[in-house]
Amino acid sequence: MQYMLLIYNCVRPEPGDPEFPEALARVNAFAEECRRRGVFVSGHPLQREHTATTVSVRDGKTLITDGPFAETHEHLGGAYVLDCRDLDEALELAALCPMAEQGSIEVRPIVAVPGLDHRPE
Repeated sequence: MQYMLLIYNCVRPEPGDPEFPEALARVNAFAEECRRRGVFVSGHPLQREHTATTVSVRDGKTLITDGPFAETHEHLGGAYVLDCRDLDEALELAALCPMAEQGSIEVRPIVAVPGLDHRPE
């Protein structure tokens, strides 16, 4: 089953910061462990929340606003999609994710929708 690991409230260093090489090495080691186990589907960091644009449609009218949807202190920083044997494996890997040490990782099963599921056969 596929699970999405949603990464919240993780302060990551930017390229050029002294901490960046070590942080990148740890993230790459986590991704490599997921690949070694054969569960890695994808992983994507997001740009900072100020780059977000939110689109909603109400009564046929489109509303576009700058910023993330939620007015909250929690910010989504990225996500991994993993194809794990079960929830226990997904939770184990979430605990290995280096971003869990600063923020939190929400683990959610992905709903397989016919026609939208693009996993290789």
